[in-house]
Amino acid sequence: MRSGILSGGNFIIDYVKLINAYPEQDMLADIRSETSSNGGGPYNVLKDLAAMQAGYPLSAAGLVGRDANGDWILRDCAKAGIDTTQLRQTERAPTSYTDAMTVISTGRRTFFHQRGANALLGEADFDFATTKARVFHLGYLMLLDEMDRLLPDGGTQAARVLEKARAAGLVTSVDIVSTENPDFRAIAEAALPHTDYLIINEVEAGKITGMSLKTVPVDVAAVSEAARALLARGVHQQVVIHFEAGAVVADRDGGVTTQASLNLPGGFIVGATGAGDAFAAGYLHGIHEGWPTAQRLTLAVCTAAACLTHPTPSEGLRPVAECLRLAQEHGFRTLAS
Repeated sequence: MRSGILSGGNFIIDYVKLINAYPEQDMLADIRSETSSNGGGPYNVLKDLAAMQAGYPLSAAGLVGRDANGDWILRDCAKAGIDTTQLRQTERAPTSYTDAMTVISTGRRTFFHQRGANALLGEADFDFATTKARVFHLGYLMLLDEMDRLLPDGGTQAARVLEKARAAGLVTSVDIVSTENPDFRAIAEAALPHTDYLIINEVEAGKITGMSLKTVPVDVAAVSEAARALLARGVHQQVVIHFEAGAVVADRDGGVTTQASLNLPGGFIVGATGAGDAFAAGYLHGIHEGWPTAQRLTLAVCTAAACLTHPTPSEGLRPVAECLRLAQEHGFRTLAS
């Protein structure tokens, strides 16, 4: 009987800096405080699930440098109870890091990223023969140079890794980072036929489908159409598209489920770094536990809200029941159909 989540891909040190304002070119902003923390989708998801007290095995797969930051990540994972058998150190590159600049008044953030050892991660770094995990979560596509490299057959190493995971009996989940890449659509589409659950935001969904989804207010009908289009391109189970106001899920059977985000009061948001990964952690927990879609979505918007209470990606997370209590305390926003 399989149990647990194996999360692979980007393992990063985030240097989160709270600033008074985002400056124009050549101008100055004040750094009011700074902290260092876990960063990168797979790392954040695992730390979130540990804080949620998920109750099943959590395992990491990736590359970090043989340096102080790499040592820090391994110690941090061990402290959280995350197995690091497949999280290896290399001398060929430093541990990846990101400077995350968060504006205090809005919680909006901007990232400056050093790709480091993550750029070297490849197909040979994943072993599905020994893992007993039920779910394999891979992220971020577009931020893993070797995994994203297009092969002569039109595939990628990421697609091959996902194919091997499914062949070994794991359920696969994929996340993508919002970035400019001339091969964005080709890289993503190579992975879709080997993906059971695609969990992305509206910007990434728009880049794959060619649709303009970043609107205010969000066009839920258009996001739903994009989710169905992504299913048609090969995703096996569900396409989950989240955005500030909520989320949409399209099922293989043709159903579409929507969920509004929490109606948070002024001053609630301390930082938005990692909120998308916290959403993914909540949804993945529901997948692992066999919850119905609506229940997965409720937890996902609650875990995303919990993340907003702290400037780092995972320190705001709390046990599942406490995350769900946020919905009772604050209720949900109105999501236009």
